[in-house]
Amino acid sequence: MTLKRILGALALLLTPALAFAHPGHGDSGLIAGISHPIGGLDHLLAMVAVGLWAAQQQGAARWALPCTFVGTMLIGGMLGFEGLELPALESGIAASVLALGLAVALAVRPPLVLAVAATAVFALFHGVAHGLELPDMTSPWAYAAGFVAATGVLHAAGYGVVRVLPQAAAPLVRLAGAASAVTGAWLLAG
Repeated sequence: MTLKRILGALALLLTPALAFAHPGHGDSGLIAGISHPIGGLDHLLAMVAVGLWAAQQQGAARWALPCTFVGTMLIGGMLGFEGLELPALESGIAASVLALGLAVALAVRPPLVLAVAATAVFALFHGVAHGLELPDMTSPWAYAAGFVAATGVLHAAGYGVVRVLPQAAAPLVRLAGAASAVTGAWLLAG
């Protein structure tokens, strides 16, 4: 898939948001679900990093990491809808930004089971946070569909950037990972 197609798909996904620019349309939850991962720097960085990191992998890890994140995040979202609160939730999310940024910066290729386990733990924190922040008067299923779709697009954007750029641009991807890690450290300190 070319960068042009990825950007076109992203534009199409976000186009409906323009119609909801006026107040009172967010009750369906879909737009709220889409905007939550995109509007929060911590979620945005972690989700793009999953895509970047997956693209740096080989074999099954390329699809297993994003799929694990989305699936576990959805489970976490359902737990959040039920009111489950994880201890140190915000710290866990900040730690995911730091760790995923470092994984990208160092182009780490751990065994698949370790990479999937770490990704699942991070996704659980993000999912619970999404679930706990379900807006009033919102359909949980529409909201979940929104945050799942936005997460998939963010993963695809990160993945697409790595796969489309020439190998000579790998240092730029690593630099983006380092910037994400620094942001994660700042979020942890804050």
